[in-house]
Amino acid sequence: MAAISGGKTYHHGDLRNALICAAVDLATDGGPERVVLREAARRVGVSPTAAYRHFDGRGELLRTVKLHAQCRLADSMERAAAGEPGADDPALAAERRLVALCRGYVGFAVDEPGLYRAAFCVPRPAEAEESVVGRAAATEPEIRAFTLLREALEGLAKVGVPRPEGRTAAGAAAWSAVHGLSLLLLDGPLRRLPAQRRDDVVESTLAMVVSGTRGL
Repeated sequence: MAAISGGKTYHHGDLRNALICAAVDLATDGGPERVVLREAARRVGVSPTAAYRHFDGRGELLRTVKLHAQCRLADSMERAAAGEPGADDPALAAERRLVALCRGYVGFAVDEPGLYRAAFCVPRPAEAEESVVGRAAATEPEIRAFTLLREALEGLAKVGVPRPEGRTAAGAAAWSAVHGLSLLLLDGPLRRLPAQRRDDVVESTLAMVVSGTRGL
């Protein structure tokens, strides 16, 4: 028997996925603070008791949303890179890929602020969830967005930029630049910039990222 809530339908056996979809919608609308298990249950038309059969509490649900948001962020980066024109010069092609990945990172933050914040939230579970938290922390994969940036920098290293010993520092620096810029655009003084000025700031920052890799 199917239950319907807000125009969405889930079938027997899919309640967990329905709750995740509802929680992702909550995060999209209002960030990680909006992700509440009872509200997710209400949205799909089931009781909180039914929801607790699939999640130990808000912390576990929020961690699931966090991983989903991280995947969406990486998908945005990969789409941006896929749309970047190639180049005959391998060094130029590698630089363009790095810039495109960074542009996709910042673009996701601007377009999906709720999910972006969820991607880097720190769930604060109740005491009853502590054992679950320990297991999740032990198995949580590396954030794919950082993996993409690191691999792009390794691609630069293969064509001579930067020197191999600078890869770790370059990866951290590139990530810090795009993450910091994203937060300034969302919550800092740059949030008031008009669209054209914002785009100029983004491109200037990405140019600095590439310029910095050449000096490492």
